[in-house]
Amino acid sequence: MKTSGICFLFLIILISACKKEDTGKPDAVKGKNRFTMTVDGDIREYYVHVPGSYDPDQQTPVVFMLHGTSGDGEKFYNISGWKEVGEAENILTVFPSSWHHCIIDNGDVMNTTKWNIYPGGFEYCAGEVPRDDIKFLRQIISELNDRYNVDPHRIYLVGFSNGGQMAFRCAVEMSDQLAAIVQSAASTPHDTTAVPKRNIPVVFQLGNEDDRYFSTPFPLSLFDFSIQNVQVFQKIAHAHTNTFQYDSNYVMSGDTNSVVYATFPSLSGGDRTFIMAMIKDLGHAYPNGTNHWMNGAQINWNWMKQFTLP
Repeated sequence: MKTSGICFLFLIILISACKKEDTGKPDAVKGKNRFTMTVDGDIREYYVHVPGSYDPDQQTPVVFMLHGTSGDGEKFYNISGWKEVGEAENILTVFPSSWHHCIIDNGDVMNTTKWNIYPGGFEYCAGEVPRDDIKFLRQIISELNDRYNVDPHRIYLVGFSNGGQMAFRCAVEMSDQLAAIVQSAASTPHDTTAVPKRNIPVVFQLGNEDDRYFSTPFPLSLFDFSIQNVQVFQKIAHAHTNTFQYDSNYVMSGDTNSVVYATFPSLSGGDRTFIMAMIKDLGHAYPNGTNHWMNGAQINWNWMKQFTLP
């Protein structure tokens, strides 16, 4: 009996050890994590928030949040509201930092963080080498897969301002890995049709008090008219509908006292949509429920989570 008991205990320990070894993942540190990696000789950084309810035995969705000009990953870790939503919804939230570049923007020369977006938003100084941010973001996904039990069908990306411009590029070049994206306060710096790896669901959202677009608050009641008649909105609609194969006809909805939406259906049918949203009382900021009445992260997550990568 003694020998049998010892053998049984050894068998349990052996099974437990094998089970842990099968995951192939290191123990996850809950909360804030800072990681660095080398990309084309540069040390790049990103932050990951691991929610307290993270279970290494369960596949977990991922949301990237890309900061705007002059920001970094840690800043948007702190102010975007995404780590809080990630904690509540059991999402791995990721906050990469872009590279410092010498750029020329509206004639001003500056050294600041910038994502390598499609040409048209700013110029690089002579001799400045744009970094390969698509390679950087793909490498982050690879490292996330090494560290965590990531759901490969539920990886999403949100970008603010220059990060929102980068989100458009990601929607084209990383649509084989991303299930849906949100662009916040981001112009689309060209009016041509790119060729995406996959047609992807997209939300473009803008505040009616964003001083990058408007000198005075824009009436939400005029949004429908503007999509059809104002060049900047025509270009945004055209770039998205043509790139991702959406119908140019749209349906208006929402409330002029809060948010109005123009929803463009997919030309191929299904539930995939492109949405242009105008948000009342929002300036050039990512709404986090404190700086504005809207909790952008929660609203964005409620929309994105309905989509999965085929």
